[in-house]
Amino acid sequence: SVVRSPRVPFRYAPGLSLMTAAEPPQQLAVFTDGGAMTAIDRFDGRLEPLAYLDGMTSALPYHLLERPRVLVLGAGGGADVLLARFHRAASIDAVEMNPDMAELTRALYDRPEIRLHVAEARSFAAVTEKRFELIHISLLDSFDAAAAGLHSLGESPLYTVEAFETYLSRLAPGGLLAITRWLKVPPRDSLRLFATASKVLGRDAGRRLALIRGWKTTTLLVGNDDFTEADLAAIRDFCRRRGFDVAYLPGMAPDEANRFNRLERPYLFEGATALLGPGRRAFLEAYKFDLTPPTDDRPYFFHFLKWRSMVELLRLGPTAGLPLIEWGTIVLIATVAQAAVLGGVLIVLPLAALRRSGTGKVRLSIYFLALGLAFLFVEIAFIQRFVLFLGHPLYAIAVVIAGFLMAAGFGAGYAPRLRRRLGGRPGTAIMVAAVGIAVLAGLYLGGLGPLFEALRGLPGAAKVVVSLALIAPLAFLMGMPFPLGLARTAERTPELVPWAWGINGSASVLGAVLANLLAVQLGFAAVIGLALALYGTAALAFAERR
Repeated sequence: SVVRSPRVPFRYAPGLSLMTAAEPPQQLAVFTDGGAMTAIDRFDGRLEPLAYLDGMTSALPYHLLERPRVLVLGAGGGADVLLARFHRAASIDAVEMNPDMAELTRALYDRPEIRLHVAEARSFAAVTEKRFELIHISLLDSFDAAAAGLHSLGESPLYTVEAFETYLSRLAPGGLLAITRWLKVPPRDSLRLFATASKVLGRDAGRRLALIRGWKTTTLLVGNDDFTEADLAAIRDFCRRRGFDVAYLPGMAPDEANRFNRLERPYLFEGATALLGPGRRAFLEAYKFDLTPPTDDRPYFFHFLKWRSMVELLRLGPTAGLPLIEWGTIVLIATVAQAAVLGGVLIVLPLAALRRSGTGKVRLSIYFLALGLAFLFVEIAFIQRFVLFLGHPLYAIAVVIAGFLMAAGFGAGYAPRLRRRLGGRPGTAIMVAAVGIAVLAGLYLGGLGPLFEALRGLPGAAKVVVSLALIAPLAFLMGMPFPLGLARTAERTPELVPWAWGINGSASVLGAVLANLLAVQLGFAAVIGLALALYGTAALAFAERR
């Protein structure tokens, strides 16, 4: 939704220095999904009205680099592209995933040195062969949503350990990676970014990291080489002129921190020095929020909640503790509990009233419950695995779900033939399918990453074909256990067939939510491992009795 307000003009400049005299030009506000706001500046080709952009923490890298080649990841309304133009960058590659946003701002890119790419940022960085002096990750999410923890369940491949390794490999010698985030107290985003970057850099981290903060935002610089004395002097001068605080610089003294926008303590400096020192592990363990560097297997950058801190946060009361609780996670837990309770009431209690047991109501319940959970676990984990390969979350969702449903349908159709070939024993056929699922899933766990890396240069259509070819064998086998179990139930206890459908359907609803919750806590590899255990449990529940 694009909004114009001529009576009360929009003035969107996140973390603008209080010492800046320049004001933003006229702006249009852009709201995505009724929330996250960005702005589009009125731009007539003159650079003078863009002077206000130099008063934000995100302008820091341009005071260390002379006319750099710039890659902007997450162009949004184009502010960071205009910032690069203001500093006369030699070239600008801007990446924006939303085609509607790209169309809205296309006029900003009408220059020969600027190229707009409609793509997912992390995937573009992985496939581009260009090298840049500056890679700039924009601040796109709204502060209110970030502060309320509404992003805690959202995957963010932009900020993982593997992503940092990709960005650094795309930097030219002496290049910089710059990331701007909202400042929160106690600090979370900034320290997790610092922890991730320091893990990637290893022993060089103390010489190649710089962190500054204003009153609302922070900017982290990650150098491809060590910062020179001239670089450090330029950073200090940039902060002094704008009233920004130096949170970490190589060799800085403790009294340099917390001078202008004073906090109760120099939280960022204390955290950064602890993360670079021998007490890193103890600091991460003792901190009230989870600052563990995210990975591609567990890409939940915005999930900071530690369960042991929950009681303390609740004790602080609604004005202090509740705003720090990540409500996305709490809502997900409530959804799981609601689905489990309703499933128990509407299925288990009526099922208990049936007097005839047949193959056993308990074994039937375990079997179809395990199948419903396991199928969704694998499906959701594969969606995440294919996001980076296909280059867009929507492509991954469409291809993975379509591939699983089609191949599973063919597997269901083949299941009776497999049973006949195995002497009419459904339990044996189920065991064969379960073993095949375990073998293929295990191969995919270890092999998909290297395979995607080797094939990342393929065109989009070829990637879709490869994805479907990879999904089909596993999904084909996953489609067999349900019809095999249903046929056996129909032969021996036909009155339980409706309950088999109901249990499986309820488990599918529960599994979709539970898979996300488990992925946040344990990672997607663990979710697939749990799915394999569930398939094994299902196979044992219907094993043939001698």
